[in-house]
Amino acid sequence: MKISIIGAGNVGSTLAMRIAQEDLGNIALIDIAPGLAAAKQFDIDDSRNILKADFNIKGSENIGDIHGSQIVVITAGLTRKPGMTREDLLLKNAQIIKNLSLEIKNSAPKAIVIVVTNPLDSMTYLCLKTTLFKSSHVFGMGASLDAARFANLISQELKVASSDIEAMVIGSHGETMLVLPRFTNIKETTLDKTTTSSKVEELVKRTKLRGQEIVSLLGSGSAYFAPSASIAELIRAIHFNQKRTLPVSAYLNGEYGIKDLCIGVPCVIGENGIEEIIELNLHSHEKAELQKSSLSLAEINKRIVN
Repeated sequence: MKISIIGAGNVGSTLAMRIAQEDLGNIALIDIAPGLAAAKQFDIDDSRNILKADFNIKGSENIGDIHGSQIVVITAGLTRKPGMTREDLLLKNAQIIKNLSLEIKNSAPKAIVIVVTNPLDSMTYLCLKTTLFKSSHVFGMGASLDAARFANLISQELKVASSDIEAMVIGSHGETMLVLPRFTNIKETTLDKTTTSSKVEELVKRTKLRGQEIVSLLGSGSAYFAPSASIAELIRAIHFNQKRTLPVSAYLNGEYGIKDLCIGVPCVIGENGIEEIIELNLHSHEKAELQKSSLSLAEINKRIVN
């Protein structure tokens, strides 16, 4: 399997290292910055003997090197700075994604595309509309990262093993995400039945602010260890046809009462990308929150798709 990563910054290069360590496929690492991808390639290459692994990675500035890829991950784009919302990035990153999507359409027409660039749901929608790929072959990483953050915070707060938690977050990858305690499983029960409502509210709030908190502490750039792990999890599900249920930004055409929009929902991920969209039985107030999130995205999308 050939896996191409467009963008050799922190997320892209850390992802390349994860793929190399697990030997998930041949890697093409692309970045327009002169020498950056090649330098990352050499650095990762130099770990071969230590890891006792014979992975294959090529770093370059040539987008044509994605030719024939089975999976393409887009991490390229500007990252948030302190005080900057995901929406602030919209117009600048939209042009980057549009250009890259056209290149993917020409060079890797059969690829499954995983979008990571923010604002993620809108960039996923733009990529889908530009490539004209099947909706099952284009999705965004966002909600799976949000769920992982939620699970981690629950684990730390309740002193429960992270491996015993299956968290659920849907909606947009941003401030209007919908964190779902009653669909978040902890062993034999759910979060809402495990602790107090005030504690649940606190965990939900912290999850929504987690990305912003990391950006503020870093001062420059944004998270990359957890995002790269989340992308690797999706690649693993595709590579091994695991048919795992994971929340991703998927194109909806009537599901959840939403049409013509990419937004975070639980999906079965396998060798064909999104193999099934799972519709949760939401309460009326949860449906209202999801609709609110979708309406906000629909307005953003009008500004980037002609």
